[in-house]
Amino acid sequence: MSTTTRDGTGTASPLRLAVGPTEVVINDRYETLSIVNDVLIALFFLVGSIFFFSEDTQTIGTWLFLLGSLEFLARPAIRLARRIHLRRLGSDTHTEQSSYDY
Repeated sequence: MSTTTRDGTGTASPLRLAVGPTEVVINDRYETLSIVNDVLIALFFLVGSIFFFSEDTQTIGTWLFLLGSLEFLARPAIRLARRIHLRRLGSDTHTEQSSYDY
């Protein structure tokens, strides 16, 4: 959403309206969950890759790759859960914040 400034320049600037502290808390929690999820993905694939160097640990490495893949599946689930949560609270601002990766 854009608006024209009052100084007469006619330059459009973004207008952001605060909905309330509840939405901020919800966004923070889902962002934290997304960050933790991304760290787990990295750890599962890193350790899985290291385990793949030895025949004795390849099975464990394969399981870690599977867990990392499941964590990738959790990424869109986290974003969907956030959108549903905000929708139930009656917030429409989730459409304007689509650039967030959580």
